[in-house]
Amino acid sequence: MTKIYEALQWASSFLKEKERDENAGELLLRFFLQMDRTKMLANLREELDIEVENRFHGAVELHGEGTPVQYIIGHEEFYGRTFRVNECVLIPRPETEELVLGALTRVSQRFGGDQSMDVVDIGTGSGAIAISLKLERPELSVTASDISEGALAVAHGNAERLGADVEFVKGDLLQPFIEAGRKFDVVISNPPYIPLGDKVDMSVVVTAHEPHTALFAGEDGLDLYRQFAEELPIVLKEKAMVGFEVGAGQSKAVSGLLQKAFPEAHIETVYDINGKDRMVFMEIGVD
Repeated sequence: MTKIYEALQWASSFLKEKERDENAGELLLRFFLQMDRTKMLANLREELDIEVENRFHGAVELHGEGTPVQYIIGHEEFYGRTFRVNECVLIPRPETEELVLGALTRVSQRFGGDQSMDVVDIGTGSGAIAISLKLERPELSVTASDISEGALAVAHGNAERLGADVEFVKGDLLQPFIEAGRKFDVVISNPPYIPLGDKVDMSVVVTAHEPHTALFAGEDGLDLYRQFAEELPIVLKEKAMVGFEVGAGQSKAVSGLLQKAFPEAHIETVYDINGKDRMVFMEIGVD
């Protein structure tokens, strides 16, 4: 019978050989054992149940071939909550938590603390942004859209499980809201922004498994921001805010697109915890 520490040693060695994250073995074993880290470390000399060991081996081999750990275990943590994910949606990243925090801070600062506002999250994926905003500020009226039926099913499931009253709409960027004549106080989005040419240098863990429609956006990665710049003037209220996540090095171009569409706007670039220009916020009609 294999002991826990032996299984971890095997996984670490196997994943190192495959040039994957060696720590993934610990995450996977904790998942199959349903133990937190402290409990697992206290039981390193315990023997593994044969069924658990077989499932663990299979999962480690899957990750070795490139399947992200989050898709294997079916969830990822975001803003203090657990979101279910599958290959229909992008895995939520820590950088996007900073977009949520930045949006919440600016909503409070610029628009007051407790008023109801109409907020839309475009390209919601797993629903992480929209659901987090709603649960952090229940007075907000939050809508989320995506072009993918599969993504909307995941997001809807996460909203139900986490108790977030979010409206979900299928459609391409702001088109369904333009057609319905709807206007918003806040538009927030983490759209696809990776240039197609970057694909060759990216990890197969990402390119072979995460949805390409949620990753890539034309030759320079700016296609979706151009579409936003055309559509935003139709859906924003007179006093409004926009928050985008952008790829490192794209903030100047994205700011330029917004400034051209809204010459009087206040536009701000925000750097993430790693010092990369990761967010662009725009405010209009605010004193």
